Amino acid sequence: MDKINLLVIVTTISLFISVFLAFFLLTVKTKQKTSNVLFALFLLLTAIDTSHPLFNLVADGPSNLGMLRNTLSFFQIPVFHLYVLSVCYTDFKLKPKYLLHLLPFLIANLLLLPRFYSVDTAAKINFIMNRKDMFELQFFHILIHLQIVIYFTAVFMLLRKAKKLYLENYAGTSINAYNWLFQFTSVLTALYLIVILKNVFKFSDYPYISEWIRIGILVLQPFIICWYLYKALNNPGLFRNIDSKLKLVSDLILEEKNNDQVTVDEKEYNQELLKLQQYMVEEKPFLNPSLTIQDVAKGIKVPVRDLSLLINHKLEQHFYDFVNAYRVESAMDILKDVTKSKVTVLEILYEVGFNSKSSFNTAFKKHTGNTPTSYRKGL
Repeated sequence: MDKINLLVIVTTISLFISVFLAFFLLTVKTKQKTSNVLFALFLLLTAIDTSHPLFNLVADGPSNLGMLRNTLSFFQIPVFHLYVLSVCYTDFKLKPKYLLHLLPFLIANLLLLPRFYSVDTAAKINFIMNRKDMFELQFFHILIHLQIVIYFTAVFMLLRKAKKLYLENYAGTSINAYNWLFQFTSVLTALYLIVILKNVFKFSDYPYISEWIRIGILVLQPFIICWYLYKALNNPGLFRNIDSKLKLVSDLILEEKNNDQVTVDEKEYNQELLKLQQYMVEEKPFLNPSLTIQDVAKGIKVPVRDLSLLINHKLEQHFYDFVNAYRVESAMDILKDVTKSKVTVLEILYEVGFNSKSSFNTAFKKHTGNTPTSYRKGL
């Protein structure tokens, strides 16, 4: 089997999987419709970008449609960035300002207008044959490589902030979602770095290496996407977004300093802390697996801002860890109770407010140094 046939076969399989998954995401009933639409669009744009071998089978030579297909790659990473935004923030909405993401695509096509789009076929062939000397294509590749670096940096910064906001304001198990999305983004980043390597070889004296790297990318791509979707679709509650209006505690502290606000005195701080601890012990709000800092603030009648500073800054604990400590303590009481020796660890974790075995084990080991099972055996 020669290289061209292999490319066609691999591209056809990759294209079919991407289109099928995109169709599924667009038709499946879900609350996360915007996220699904954006990820489906990302899959379709990726499919178009990797369809080069199939496109060449039906194209007679360089064409405006073929070049337009190439420039659509400028949409891939911006769409993925918007997808991550929609996953992280529950109040995400598509806004006119997001049209700015079109700029790289528009700039690239405007540059190609004089010497490619508006000339005859012979001139187009000459343009492609001498691509190493064409500043438009060189600029095209520099721009898209720069775009990859900037957008993926922005995505990682977004995930870091979203995870921190979640830890400071929520006590569910959704932290796993940000870890998972971070892993997927890392894998996707590695894939795009390989794409950059492919493009470097494309304009070198070893273009055949570029073709073999392309085959490898085509093979890896559907596996990575299927891996991600399998995880996401089998855990419909995995991505439980946060409110983008929430502020990090570090920002709240900075605002206080800039505004010369009077900080809470020690006596008032102790009163609020006592009220909080009493509420946690008597009312046991931590038994609610979806507990938020807003729920606790309402329960003890303290402003959310003050409570956030109290827990996340004064106690130097994330709200997530603060609540989980109470859950673990409650689980420890059950594990110590000889009358409940037949109650399984799985039943216990649900009873004390966890809804994930992995998050329960992680929190329990962090708090006690042991797993729940080994702790029970050691009693």
